[in-house]
Amino acid sequence: MNNRISIIDYGNGDALSLARKIRSFGFYSRIFPYTIKGDELRVFNPSVTLHLTEEEVTTLTTGVERRVSDFTDDELKAFLLAHATPSWTMESYAEHLITEIKETVGDRRVLLGLSGGVDSSVCARLIHKAVGDQLTCVFVDHGLLRKNEGAQVRALFEETYHIPLIYVEAEEIFLRELKGITDAEEKRKTIGRLFVDTFYAEGRAIPNIAFLAQGTIYPDIVESVQLDGSLAIKSHHNVGGLPADLSWQLLEPLKELFKDEVRALGRVLGLPDLLLNRHPFPGPGLGVRCIGELTKERLDTLREVDAIYIDEIRSAGLYDEIWQAIATLLPVKSVGVKDGRRVHEEVCTLRAVNSTDAITAEIYPFSHEFMNTVVLRILAEVPTVSRVLWDISPKPPATIEWE
Repeated sequence: MNNRISIIDYGNGDALSLARKIRSFGFYSRIFPYTIKGDELRVFNPSVTLHLTEEEVTTLTTGVERRVSDFTDDELKAFLLAHATPSWTMESYAEHLITEIKETVGDRRVLLGLSGGVDSSVCARLIHKAVGDQLTCVFVDHGLLRKNEGAQVRALFEETYHIPLIYVEAEEIFLRELKGITDAEEKRKTIGRLFVDTFYAEGRAIPNIAFLAQGTIYPDIVESVQLDGSLAIKSHHNVGGLPADLSWQLLEPLKELFKDEVRALGRVLGLPDLLLNRHPFPGPGLGVRCIGELTKERLDTLREVDAIYIDEIRSAGLYDEIWQAIATLLPVKSVGVKDGRRVHEEVCTLRAVNSTDAITAEIYPFSHEFMNTVVLRILAEVPTVSRVLWDISPKPPATIEWE
């Protein structure tokens, strides 16, 4: 890992985007707070250091001073090429990570909570490449997954990649504890608590675990520089609910990668695009897309609606054009007519948005023909739904998810 670029952040606010841009040019870059000591920085072994101050003045180790905003992308790339070699590739970084994991773990064992999402899946594949069956993954099926999702995860990791996997059937426990809860925040807290309890109960039963692996990525860790010069840490990066009697060390091999880089690493490791290009999915799963009380029947209804919606999006070749496609079940029922008789069934909403950072989002412009096809198919194939609505609210003022 030679010819690295250090970014010394004074709270400018542009450090993450600058680091990402530099990496896209083939240079490995990392952000450091302005309070970093020289000895600590030398460990990173930089060839070029950029000081990103509040005034946007970039001071480089070469003695050149220039405002960041004055650089075009081409000029920045040319400057870096004049002083360093763009030798960073995902293939070489994958080899570096595998070697680093081997050295860190040694002959000890690793536990990882597998969600089936991009980050945890890439993390699992990477660690297994490094230490093989010293890794054990735990997949908690809480009954809030999409249709066939648990079986797909099981098949991919057990049968295709032969990664040791403990599959926990926990739907009954979760739905029993969630019975009667309608408040979104209470749902989230209950789901989170039950997941942690279930996961750690399984972990404790595995002998000689030394490491807890997480799919933490770079934006999860570095948010900004605080007034005291330290890097702000996002709350969702903190390990919440870690039992006091556990002595596992954290292992976070993806913590220096951006999301698109995690996907690139996954491709190097041989993971399928069907998984790597998956839309964002909330941690509590369908628990926050099924508005109101959670029951097996309502969740099964939402699973069917969601499956039809995503299937039609894929069939139309639109999936990779969309940031997030969401089906939601509302806590109301509507009168309808099916097979010549009056019915009183569920109401669902469909929504699709595009975004770069989830801070703002715009509606994806489906054609009227596509929307009509999806609605008619849902009403024909899901007997417990009598009405379908399209949600065309941008963010802001609406959020991407309903809850």
